[in-house]
Amino acid sequence: MTGDRHVAATDRPTPEDIVLYDKDPATKIATITLDRAEDLNAMTIGAQHRYADLVRLANFDDDVKVLVIRANGPNLGSGADLPELMEIMADPDGAGMKRALRIPEDADIEYPPRKAYRYGASNLQNYTDPSAGMRSLQDFKKVSILEVRGYCYGWHFYQAADADIIISSDDALFGHAAFRYAGYAARMWQWCSTMGLRRFMEMVFTGRPFTAHEMYECGFVNTVVPFDDLEQMTERYALACARSRPTDTVFVQKVFFEIFKQQQGEYMGSIISGLLESMGPQLRPDEGSAVLKDMIDRGLTDSVRDNDEQFPPEWRLSRRGRGAED
Repeated sequence: MTGDRHVAATDRPTPEDIVLYDKDPATKIATITLDRAEDLNAMTIGAQHRYADLVRLANFDDDVKVLVIRANGPNLGSGADLPELMEIMADPDGAGMKRALRIPEDADIEYPPRKAYRYGASNLQNYTDPSAGMRSLQDFKKVSILEVRGYCYGWHFYQAADADIIISSDDALFGHAAFRYAGYAARMWQWCSTMGLRRFMEMVFTGRPFTAHEMYECGFVNTVVPFDDLEQMTERYALACARSRPTDTVFVQKVFFEIFKQQQGEYMGSIISGLLESMGPQLRPDEGSAVLKDMIDRGLTDSVRDNDEQFPPEWRLSRRGRGAED
């Protein structure tokens, strides 16, 4: 997530600037590249919607058999654009929520009032909809490969749970700051399935990020390579998948895996996670503990750093706090 710096909506890069798309009909490999390295590839709402639309269109494009999701810079990404989320939370008339729900600005819609359960729940439970950009890869009936480097937090960690194949650099860190600051996040069911229950419970209860090698050991990551070898390894996997069975066969294979996921309750889990996350305002903090409003008032960067320092270095969220260069 980006830091405390206030960035006006007009100063943010456009979704087209953040999410790049390219395809090679000769190899049938398409690539989505996140290109906001100076802000840790933080995803604005518009960028998430563009990502969702690109995945959907690639699903129908006969020039595409394999979709690679990657990023420019040293990190895949640190999650959503935090200043934008803070603006939405402070918005009194729900205009930001309507934008998140893809409601047209000129639509004659009266959004539920702030005190209504539906005010936040409508947005949080929308994460089950592929068009929101959170669950998009679940409906993709071709091969998806995620190339992970550096931070893989928040929104980017959701993509890791949904991708078919994950290629990771050995410096990568996986997790979600929400586990430490809120205690829950959308679509937790999928991480239970892809990480294994006990390992994911450890991540949730401690709030610590897991290294690439730990994620490999629990079967979440397919392979781990040095950073300098990452793009070459991703290309090797993408070409192998593109040269394998016909695209129609891949479609049938993906239907099989989707049936298996639904037998495990993937979509039901998404709904349940959204329902539980929507109960957040009802949860009372422990006496003396910091709440999100206090953190915002004080400054998120300082609050996050101070909270991170309460944990052992190897359990901290930031690479700098872990003793590595950020």
